[in-house]
Amino acid sequence: MGLWIVEQDLDERGFPLAAIIHLDTVLRAAHLMGVCGEAFIPKTLTSDNSLDAFYSFYVNKFIDHHAFEIVF
Repeated sequence: MGLWIVEQDLDERGFPLAAIIHLDTVLRAAHLMGVCGEAFIPKTLTSDNSLDAFYSFYVNKFIDHHAFEIVF
């Protein structure tokens, strides 16, 4: 389908690498869809905990015209 898969960077001990960025440096929001494989998605999953529930995500660059223009 042409979607990219992204995942979190981990250090040599397996801990997530994180950084604080200023909001004015964000160009555009991304539409992420969790890669769940063949497992069922729990009914308790909410938008608050979805970034912690998946190890990798599909980036939907076709969500709108502006996102499509930025990635190409």
